Amino acid sequence: MLQQTQVAAVIPYYQRFCGRFPDVASLAAAPLIDVLSLWAGLGYYARARNLHACARQVMERFAGRFPADAATLSRLPGIGRSTAAAIAAFCTGAREPILDGNVKRVLARHFAIAGDVASAGTERLLWETAESLLPASADMPAYTQGLMDLGATVCTRSAPRCAACPLARTCAARASGRVDAYPSPRARRAVPSRRAWVLLALHDGHVLLQRRAPAGVWGGLYALPQFDSAAALRRAAHAVDLRPRLRSLPPRRHAFTHFSLTLLPRRLDVRVPPPALREDDLLWLPLAEIGTAPLPAPVRALLREIEPTERARGGSAAGKTSRRRRAA
Repeated sequence: MLQQTQVAAVIPYYQRFCGRFPDVASLAAAPLIDVLSLWAGLGYYARARNLHACARQVMERFAGRFPADAATLSRLPGIGRSTAAAIAAFCTGAREPILDGNVKRVLARHFAIAGDVASAGTERLLWETAESLLPASADMPAYTQGLMDLGATVCTRSAPRCAACPLARTCAARASGRVDAYPSPRARRAVPSRRAWVLLALHDGHVLLQRRAPAGVWGGLYALPQFDSAAALRRAAHAVDLRPRLRSLPPRRHAFTHFSLTLLPRRLDVRVPPPALREDDLLWLPLAEIGTAPLPAPVRALLREIEPTERARGGSAAGKTSRRRRAA
């Protein structure tokens, strides 16, 4: 959960997650949709899918016990070299180097290592440096934790506390007066933008949702049906309402790591009971359940905006209907 996400944001998710899945066996036995429900809002959903797949492999291949060595750990879904080394160091005291974002910054500054830390050449040099620094005999959990905490609390990305740093006397970046020059800034790339039309179909206190493909953006979550064109959306609307009256809502913009997405919602108030849903990935979700459903953050935010209005219209009573109610 802490990959790409700050501690403050993670804590409530972590507590709920561990309450529902107290051990690897319960996580492995759970349906993926339950895992995604508890992850919804954290983003980077491949992490949740990998975590679930990892738990299942631990149960199937290792009888429910995590392997102890970093090499085997790194072959499990979602566990890279640095994470595997950290697990091995903390759990078994293994003498393994780690290289998370904080450690990269500490090493780049201390040894004045130039270059983009994400580039293959610079990363290889950082790994070699991290390995060369491993103490011959030490408390590896304490050493590993101390190195990470140094980057997280002292050698921070901005306004580093050099005066409080225990390595200040030997830091090459500080000696040259160029602490801010390391790590080298990444070259800015133009972020492509995409747009998609989404159908916001409402009926009797329910909203029509579609489960997305297992991989890709919002993989495995339920979202509003999405289309590449307004014409495609209108054709789909005719399958829900014989005479659809669509209303345009303000665009919603959402930034991903590698692109920005503009959602163009079209609202459809279905006036009569809709026809049968023939696709298994479609469902009518009670608006009263949007807080616990596995929804992407932008979709949940949009539904929360309209939910009070629908409740005022009397639709909330329909929330008593089963979540899995289908028009069929």
